[in-house]
Amino acid sequence: MITTSPLGPTLETPRLILRPPMKQDFDAFAAFSADPEVTRHIGGVSSRPIAWRSFRVYAGGWALDEFHMFSVLNKATGEWMGRIGPLYPEGWPGREVGWGLNAKWWRGGYATEAAVACMDFACDVLGWDDVIHTIAPDNIASQGVACKLGSANRGPGKLPDPYAAHVTDIWGQTRDEWRENRKRF
Repeated sequence: MITTSPLGPTLETPRLILRPPMKQDFDAFAAFSADPEVTRHIGGVSSRPIAWRSFRVYAGGWALDEFHMFSVLNKATGEWMGRIGPLYPEGWPGREVGWGLNAKWWRGGYATEAAVACMDFACDVLGWDDVIHTIAPDNIASQGVACKLGSANRGPGKLPDPYAAHVTDIWGQTRDEWRENRKRF
């Protein structure tokens, strides 16, 4: 289900609420950004001031492009779980649905549940005809999410600065492939 507010759309799944970031999410986002285990495959640890800047990039993406990462909230508790959503930074190898959750929420199917909603949003609302996921070759958990979505590893990719030194594979699928894969959920 999609509802809208002045901030942007809110997506609901059986267990999750996905909405644009709000000021009250920042402390949880800063803790997420400071966790070496959580950030190992998404650019590494960020100090609180750098996390503050990144957090505002997410909000700015919503204001300028009408899409970016959603804050993921646990529907039962209201707890901030992580961020997931569509993004397309300058120089990126394609339009991406990316994800990152706090370790507490790993292995519970939450990333896949949120990614399904975001794939629908990217293909059906944003009209994207191809969606990628940039995933480090040793990030087995994210590769598992991509596989569950039906995405295929398209091979090595190159990211722009400041991530150019990061080794990444490009996973993805077309909108038509997603519509077929979506039937499994």
